[in-house]
Amino acid sequence: MAEPLRVLRKEWVFAYLLLTPLFVLLSVFAFIPALHTFWSSLFSKGTARRPAQFVGMDNYDVMLADPTFWLVLKNNLWYAAIVIPVSMALALLMALWANRAMSMRAWVRCAYFTPTMLPMIAAANLWLFFYTPDLGLLDQIAKLFGAGATNWLGQPQTALGAVMVVTIWKEAGFFMIFYLAALQTIPPELRDAARLEGATRWQYGRRVLLPLLAPTTLFILINALINSVKLVDHLFILTKGGPNNASKLVLYWIWETAFAYMDTPSAAVLTVVLLLGLGAVAIFQFRYAERRVHYQ
Repeated sequence: MAEPLRVLRKEWVFAYLLLTPLFVLLSVFAFIPALHTFWSSLFSKGTARRPAQFVGMDNYDVMLADPTFWLVLKNNLWYAAIVIPVSMALALLMALWANRAMSMRAWVRCAYFTPTMLPMIAAANLWLFFYTPDLGLLDQIAKLFGAGATNWLGQPQTALGAVMVVTIWKEAGFFMIFYLAALQTIPPELRDAARLEGATRWQYGRRVLLPLLAPTTLFILINALINSVKLVDHLFILTKGGPNNASKLVLYWIWETAFAYMDTPSAAVLTVVLLLGLGAVAIFQFRYAERRVHYQ
């Protein structure tokens, strides 16, 4: 009895030694900063004459009473609700097209993936030229049909939508790569068998293709959700959250609060709320979604 226990203890010690570097990295770059952020959110904003004081949950009450918080949260929810499904649907359509046997298929795949290779700052500056009132490409095309100039980034009705278009254009090609890789692992015999059974293209896609792509779809969905709350760079170039906070998103507001207004406690409060939201997404992924999409 003692010998098996000794072997088991050695295996546990060896396992913990293998996990130690990962635990150290997560502690330094994730756990400790998260705890420090939560602790900072419990203090008031300090100045040179008046140091920060412990205020408990008062900063959270101020955040909930701030109408800007609810506006930014609504913007981010709309942003995620539109960008995620549209970019994923476009990625799947592009992958289906790029997976077909056709001439110049490599060039088609490269064209779809090219926007992904551009840095977000470069992509934002490119679309800034497209959106320029009266001189931009979009208004030049609109003039051919008799339409007037539109300030796409300067009015609340179109600013957030214009930012969404840039993100969809940038991310669809990246998600396409994962769908394309998944499509190439599906045996062609399944399509032949479906045809022999008299299944239409729509029935094959709904009954066979989409279920087999479910794990890839879940992976892309989680990445798209994370991307929807970490947008800063091209928002900074295009609108800076304006006009009148119409295109401001959560992470940009955190950056603005911390580094433009130098209000570290308020930024910490927003960061804690963001981490809780991402944590809820992670719990949903591991406890519910993965059980439904992985087939053994």
